[in-house]
Amino acid sequence: MASLWRTAMGDTPPNPDDYDNIEYWSNPEHIGWLTKQGEYIKTWRHHWFVLKQGKLFWFREFIVTRGSKPCGVVPVATCLTLSTRSDTMYFIADSEKDKEDWINSIGRSIVQHSRCVTVNNIVDYDNNNNNNNNNNNK
Repeated sequence: MASLWRTAMGDTPPNPDDYDNIEYWSNPEHIGWLTKQGEYIKTWRHHWFVLKQGKLFWFREFIVTRGSKPCGVVPVATCLTLSTRSDTMYFIADSEKDKEDWINSIGRSIVQHSRCVTVNNIVDYDNNNNNNNNNNNK
């Protein structure tokens, strides 16, 4: 029953193979508190995050030692974020190549479907102000 509760609460510990040979407790690239949404029950929880060797680990406590076990780990190389005016969505691709393919495809789509700006649409405010000032001085 406790195992079912941990799974339901999004507290299933990561597989040690996901972070084997990474000393996340020593000289991390970045550390700090972040609020993360649970995997199963979508509540937001405060966790201590450690970035090391392309992996983002999270813990319940900010003191991370050799004996600390992460609550989770995700390889950042496969992460992708999309934001609109009203929403931010997070995705994890199956591989770095898939992530790059998605980013490139979405980028092309943005360019193809965005409003095109031409030279005629660009206003040079510096020259407009100078011309107006010159006209006012005459």
